[in-house]
Amino acid sequence: MKLIIAIIQPSKLDAVKEALTRVDVHRLTVMDCQGFGRQRGQTEVYRGREFSVSLLRKVQLQIAVNEEFVQPTIEAILAGGRSGEAGEIGDGKIFVLPMDDCVRIRTGERGSEAI
Repeated sequence: MKLIIAIIQPSKLDAVKEALTRVDVHRLTVMDCQGFGRQRGQTEVYRGREFSVSLLRKVQLQIAVNEEFVQPTIEAILAGGRSGEAGEIGDGKIFVLPMDDCVRIRTGERGSEAI
């Protein structure tokens, strides 16, 4: 079992959800978050004054999958989250972490059956 955490552009959320559905991944958690990386924020003008916004809005996805779904899930996120053919700075990141256990609260099932 793996926990896949993806940070993507908010505008790409629907495309990523559609791509995940095509590979039979139907369970995910979505959280709004802020961050910056190589984009280094942006400069905006408000009421004639210029100020910099260092934290940009992003969306974090958390997806728990069994081993056979790891690669299809990553490929779906790449397909839905990438800007254009080559991608652009700020498209996001995907992290894959080992997951020791999972427990379904309703039934008490554990492990891969609970996912």
